[in-house]
Amino acid sequence: MKKLLTATCVLLSVAVAGCSVGVREQTGGGGQQGGPIRLAVVPKAIGFDFWEQVRVGAECAGSRQQDVTVHWDGVHAESDVSGQQSLLQNLLSQGDISGLVYAATDARALADVTKSAQAQGTTVVNMDSGTNPQPPDVPVFATNNVVAAEQATDVLAQQLGGQGKVAFIEFQPGTSTNETRAEGFKRGMAKHPGLQLVAQQSSGSDYNRALQVTQDILTANPDLNGIYAANEPSVLGAAEAVRQAGKVGQVKVIGWDTSEGEIQALRDGVITGLIAQNPFKMGFASVNAAVTKIRGSAEPLPNTDTGSLLITRDNVDSPEVQKLLNPTCENPPA
Repeated sequence: MKKLLTATCVLLSVAVAGCSVGVREQTGGGGQQGGPIRLAVVPKAIGFDFWEQVRVGAECAGSRQQDVTVHWDGVHAESDVSGQQSLLQNLLSQGDISGLVYAATDARALADVTKSAQAQGTTVVNMDSGTNPQPPDVPVFATNNVVAAEQATDVLAQQLGGQGKVAFIEFQPGTSTNETRAEGFKRGMAKHPGLQLVAQQSSGSDYNRALQVTQDILTANPDLNGIYAANEPSVLGAAEAVRQAGKVGQVKVIGWDTSEGEIQALRDGVITGLIAQNPFKMGFASVNAAVTKIRGSAEPLPNTDTGSLLITRDNVDSPEVQKLLNPTCENPPA
């Protein structure tokens, strides 16, 4: 799995150039009267293309607001639930965080962090993945994973002519994102009785594990026709297993996200479809919502679908897709 070479942007120090919009110290939950705001923005993990685009969107939003600091930090693996809990608790204990914008690595395990933050007067907004239970006053800015996953499964069925054996590579059971993508996949499968689910394995959101479990599935099911993979490491590992098995074109691979490696595999025909989310918008909208809430808006903030688009070799070079794949603060995707 290709990781971004931006390690300097994951240091705890908010003084690292390019990793925050500025530094302004304040005490508990400031910004109520238009004063400076310090937001802690925490993804599921750092170093992945998807979360890097979330960072760009979050810092763009912060740069367009007056007296707003965005502090970006995270763990190195989406499976490191305890590590994320500790990181978030440490940020809250510092006493100068006005708002917490984060993606929960585990829906149930992180619910207490949200509760603790709110108890000390810290505004909370979730991006990509919320908690269980999800407080009614904590909005979630995320892809409608159920709808997008169901649509992608429909495309896989079309590519297989409505018939075939399919494997499902999930990534982190227990996260809301994993569960909703699984729900959408199963809804799609139910509409196509000619498709048979022959294997379901978790990658642990790890490329090497995804590669291994897919190799095992291909060995056990030499007549496999399709794979649905639910996030970037799962897609890349599954695609590489198909490539190594010499089954490019024989086994269709549909999956999530749009890292450089995934797009190249799509162009090569190893991957036959990708669900492109809008991570820039996810980060941008989440930070704006947190600032709006901190500065006294009485209006409830609803959960927001940040959108998705299915990418194939036919549309990957279209202006709409290229804008989504290469977002900038100067030229943001819709």
